[in-house]
Amino acid sequence: MATHLGLAFAEKGCAIGQVWSRNANHAAALADRLGAATAADVERLDTDSDLYIIAVSDDAIADVASHLKLGDRMVVHTSGATPLSAIATASSRTGVLWSPQTFVKDVAMDYSQLIFSVEGNSDESTAFIEKMALALTPTVHRMDSPTRLRCHLAAVMVNNFGNALNAMAEQMLQADGFDLSLLRPIIRQTAAKAENDGLWRLQTGPAARNDRNTIEAHRRILAQQNPRLLQLYDAFTQIITDETH
Repeated sequence: MATHLGLAFAEKGCAIGQVWSRNANHAAALADRLGAATAADVERLDTDSDLYIIAVSDDAIADVASHLKLGDRMVVHTSGATPLSAIATASSRTGVLWSPQTFVKDVAMDYSQLIFSVEGNSDESTAFIEKMALALTPTVHRMDSPTRLRCHLAAVMVNNFGNALNAMAEQMLQADGFDLSLLRPIIRQTAAKAENDGLWRLQTGPAARNDRNTIEAHRRILAQQNPRLLQLYDAFTQIITDETH
């Protein structure tokens, strides 16, 4: 996310001062793209910038923040699952700038289509981060840490779990000599449903229709080929049955 945010703010006319990474080569490559300098040591960052963004893995956020002593400079992290308190020691002004979106290196992103959530450790901090987010996109929500964590869980379900289901379906097709192109029309149709509200009323399939013979035929295949996936199939079938009958 560091690359995307850096480029997005740079495109809006913000000057990017420094880039630091545990991997010096990564830092140098991003700094070159942003016209910025690199920082050799996280504890010796210049302290005259208006905003410092911690865009690292969730498990590394608190450790990185513990090395920052930035006085009253604004410091934010970009994690949906990490509480604001994780960076409390980095500055007297801290916050979160998070978007429920997958950021892939070197894949262009239209930030105007994204939704951001913001949180600050004070009203002033929240307003500052909100203003920065609004420079990138018109849709910004204020969200505290417990709410953001629940939203992050929902994002994991539709994104990470959804992709994993597609990947497992791809493996099943490949076993019979096909590829995912066979299912791409229905994948696109299913994704298009998400433009609506009340998705349970749009649920289809054997569980929604209570087609027990079809369900049992599916279960026999999975019991033989992939018992682990059978557990998932049974769980989803039960949930759909409960919600649609």
